[in-house]
Amino acid sequence: MTQRQEKPIDVSKLDKAMAAGPAGGADLAWHRADEPPLRLAGFAWYAQDRLFRRLPAKPKEPLPPAVDELANCTAGGQVRFGTTSRRVAVRVKLRGPAGMVHMPATGQCGCDLYVGPPGAQVFCTTSTYNMRQSEYEVTLFQHADARPREFTLNFPLYQGVEELHVGLDADAEVSPPSPYALAGPIIFYGTSITQGGCACRPGMAHTNILSRKLNAEVINLGFSGNGRGEPELARIISEIADPALFVLEFDANVPSLELLKERLPAFIRILREQHGRTPILVVSRPPFAKDIHDPKALADRIARADFQRQAVEECRRAGDRRIEFCDGATLMGESFHECTVDGVHPTDLGFWRLAQSMEPVIRRLALSAVEGMLA
Repeated sequence: MTQRQEKPIDVSKLDKAMAAGPAGGADLAWHRADEPPLRLAGFAWYAQDRLFRRLPAKPKEPLPPAVDELANCTAGGQVRFGTTSRRVAVRVKLRGPAGMVHMPATGQCGCDLYVGPPGAQVFCTTSTYNMRQSEYEVTLFQHADARPREFTLNFPLYQGVEELHVGLDADAEVSPPSPYALAGPIIFYGTSITQGGCACRPGMAHTNILSRKLNAEVINLGFSGNGRGEPELARIISEIADPALFVLEFDANVPSLELLKERLPAFIRILREQHGRTPILVVSRPPFAKDIHDPKALADRIARADFQRQAVEECRRAGDRRIEFCDGATLMGESFHECTVDGVHPTDLGFWRLAQSMEPVIRRLALSAVEGMLA
């Protein structure tokens, strides 16, 4: 009796919907991501360094090595534009191939595309490609009608991008996108959750969801495992001009409550030296599945949240009325344990709940600051 030789199942040959997306086509005109009237957003130091990088290439003081490397991941990057093109394609050269153990390649290394103006953006599709490769070209939009439309293209969350071009019909009109509702960006500083782990595609990270809901540029400074609140990071972040809001959600990466007690007040103080009137939202970490089974983990989360609440209250008693606290325990609801991949990192459901819960307070803080309504 011969033993049957098992072969890996190639689902793409069995289901065409699981195959890689179509290439763009040789007749497209390819536009650089920073080529006007396209608008590149999400990279605060791009004008200085001409790199798709989330921190300066040559900071004034040394970065922690892991942060320096993670800064090359392009979470929060966007290209926005209007066009009459019947097709929109993307051509990307990555710093390396996909390889994460619990995050899809479409989120780690892919781009996704939204169609429509602010307030009416509708998801189109994601770049599906051979995850073993570090370069790809994929058509993301096709339509028979050449009427004007607006598009938002989101960069990969967990990989670096060396080159990105947008492919459009050669005879298409290209125009600037609608302006943002806020003059300055909303700046998130935090952890792997902030960076977008483990969304299935870039547009489902809560920072990008909030960017769409609020029609605002978001600077994503989430550093996976390494958002630890170091003062040098606060000084670098404070270099960003005219921010609309700072969102600090780095609790989960700080190794101990004692260190959090040292770093959070210092971080706030450094930001305030440069941005005395910019609203600050301090967010404690969301609950992890471990908290259900481990009393020590639960007690630690509660103690951390209590400290952050008290730190914010102390700032307010001292006269800073532009700082608020958000309890992360409430953000994903009672079924938070069903909202993650591994008990920690959100699925798209988890990210959607985070964004839905955070939107009202972020909207109020960012817009009220613009309107001069904060005391």
